[in-house]
Amino acid sequence: MSRTSRTALLAALGLIAASGATATVFGSTAGAAAPGCKVDYSVTNQWSTGFGANVVVTNTGDPTSSWTLEWSYAGNQQVTQGWNATITQSGAAVTAKSMSYNGALATGGSTSFGFNASYSGTNAVPAAFKLNGVTCNTATQPTDPPTTPPTTPPTTPPTTPPTTPGTKADNPYAGAKVYVNPEWSANAAAEPGGSRIADQPTGVWLDRTAAIAGVNGGMGLRAHLDEALKQKGSGELVVQFVIYNLPGRDCAALASNGELGPTEIDRYKTEYIDPIAAILADPKYAGLRIVTTVEIDSLPNLVTNVSGRDTATPNCDVMKANGNYIKGVGYALNKLGAIPNVYNYVDAGHHGWLGWDSNFDPSAELFKTAATAEGSTVANVHGFIVNTANYSALKEDNFKISDSVNGTSVRTSKWIDWNQYADELSYAQAMRDKLVSIGFDSNLGMLIDTSRNGWGGTARPSGPGALTNVDTYIDGGRYDRRINPGNWCNQAGAGLGERPQAAPAAGIDAYVWMKPPGESDGASKEIPNDEGKGFDRMCDPTYTGNVRNGNSMSGALPDAPIAGKWFSAQFQELMRNAHPAL
Repeated sequence: MSRTSRTALLAALGLIAASGATATVFGSTAGAAAPGCKVDYSVTNQWSTGFGANVVVTNTGDPTSSWTLEWSYAGNQQVTQGWNATITQSGAAVTAKSMSYNGALATGGSTSFGFNASYSGTNAVPAAFKLNGVTCNTATQPTDPPTTPPTTPPTTPPTTPPTTPGTKADNPYAGAKVYVNPEWSANAAAEPGGSRIADQPTGVWLDRTAAIAGVNGGMGLRAHLDEALKQKGSGELVVQFVIYNLPGRDCAALASNGELGPTEIDRYKTEYIDPIAAILADPKYAGLRIVTTVEIDSLPNLVTNVSGRDTATPNCDVMKANGNYIKGVGYALNKLGAIPNVYNYVDAGHHGWLGWDSNFDPSAELFKTAATAEGSTVANVHGFIVNTANYSALKEDNFKISDSVNGTSVRTSKWIDWNQYADELSYAQAMRDKLVSIGFDSNLGMLIDTSRNGWGGTARPSGPGALTNVDTYIDGGRYDRRINPGNWCNQAGAGLGERPQAAPAAGIDAYVWMKPPGESDGASKEIPNDEGKGFDRMCDPTYTGNVRNGNSMSGALPDAPIAGKWFSAQFQELMRNAHPAL
C-alpha cells in the first residue's frame, strides 16, 4: 500500500481527536481476594457515522491468567476493527477477549485495548461491564455526538495520529517520542558532562545474529521493544533498529565486516531476517512505530567499488556477481515491510560517496532494483537514510555548489572535486526527487544522520574563505574539517550535530542519531574478536590513505576499540565540538 493510500485509510477510519468522552466504571474496593474490576471506556474520536474508543481494564480482584470483558450498547453501535483484544459482537452485546500477551492480570494490574465502530443517532457509553462474569457496578453518563457533527469522517489526519494496526503515519516521527536506548544512555551518563545528551534517542544496531537475543547479558530485540512500550506511555513512540548483517558485509572495508560469508544468503534469511520479522510482528508491539534502516553501505558499494572504477575491490566484485546484496536487501524489505507498523528506510550513502554525476543516477536505479527483488515492491520502502555513521556536514552555509572564484567553478576545487553536492541536506532532497521520478512513492521521506556532523568548536569557520582561488575559498569556509570527504573512521575534530527532530526541512522526515555517538567505527590497530570485525587501515591515524580518500591521511583518532564498542575519547570530542553547542 502506498503512503498516499495509507493516509487515506487513516482518514477514513476517522482517527482524529474529537469528543474525548470517557466513562470510568468502578467495581469492588475490598481486599485482593474479593472479585472486582475497574473499566475506563474513552471515546477518543467521533464523527457523524463512527467513532474510535480506548478501554483500560484494571483487575481489583484475584489474579487471572486471561480475561473476557462484556458490555451491551443501547444504540446501534457496531465494532468494525479492534486491536490488542479479540472483539466479537452479537446484536448489541460485545465481547472482548484477551490476547496471548496481555491475559495475565495481577491484583491491581491493568491492560488496554481499542477499536473503531460505526453508529447513527446517539452514541451513549455502555451502562455496565462484566469482567470474567463479575459485574463492574457503576453509573455512567451518556456521551452524545458533537453538537454540530461533520457529515463525513475527517479527511485530514491529525497532527499526532494514534497508531493502530493496519495504518501508517506519513511521517512516523511526527508527533512521536523516539526511543532512548538505556544501554547507550547509561554509557553516555557515565561520562563527565554526558548527562547533557544521555536522554537523546539513538539507533539500536542488530549487527549480528546474536544481537537478536542479546550479547553477553545485554538487551536483545525483545528487551528493547518491551522497554519501548514502557517509554511509550499513552502517546506515540518510534523505536529505531539498524538491520546490518548481509553476507559479505561491507565489501570495501574491513572494520565492519560481518559474520556471514559472501555466499551465505540462506543463513541471512532464515537465521537473521526471519527471527527479526517474527518478533517485530508480535501483536504486543503493534502500537509502536518501528523504523528499520536497512543494510548500511551495501548497495552503494556495488556502484562505486566494482570493476571499471578506480576504487574497485575484489570483494565488491564478488558481491556484485553473486547478487546477494540485492537479494538480501529485497528479502529484508519484503519480510519487514509486510508488518503494518514497520517503516523501512534504505541506506543511500552520503553526498561525498554518491554525489558525483557518474554515481548518482546509477545508485537510484540500483536502489529500485533491490526494492523490487525477492518479491518486494517499492511500496515496502517508506524512505531512505543518508549519512549514516558518517560525518558529512548537514548544510554548508559559506558557499554554494554554483559559486565560482575568478571565473572558475568551485566544483573544480580539491575538496569538492566535481561533486554535484556540497552537503547532506541538498543531496538528500535531490536523491528523494530522483527516486520519486523513477517510481518510488511521491510521499517518500528521508532521514539524515546528524549524530557526528556538527563540526563546531573553535575550528568552525564564521564566513567564506579567501577569494584567492577555489581551494582557499572552499577550505577556508567549509564546516566539514576532515582532511578528505572519503575519511570515515573515528574522525578527529568531529562534533555532535543537530539534535534528533521531526520534519526539519522539505522532504526530510527527521534528523536522527542512528549511529550512537561514542561507539567506535573501528579499531585503530588489529584487535582479535569473535564478531568478524577486521582491522581497516582507515582507522589507523598513521595511515597515508588510498585512492578512495585521495591518498590523504586517515584523520582517525588513536587508541580506538573495534566497531560498536564504547570509545570514551571520541565521545568527549563529540561533545566538545558539538554544533549547536551543548
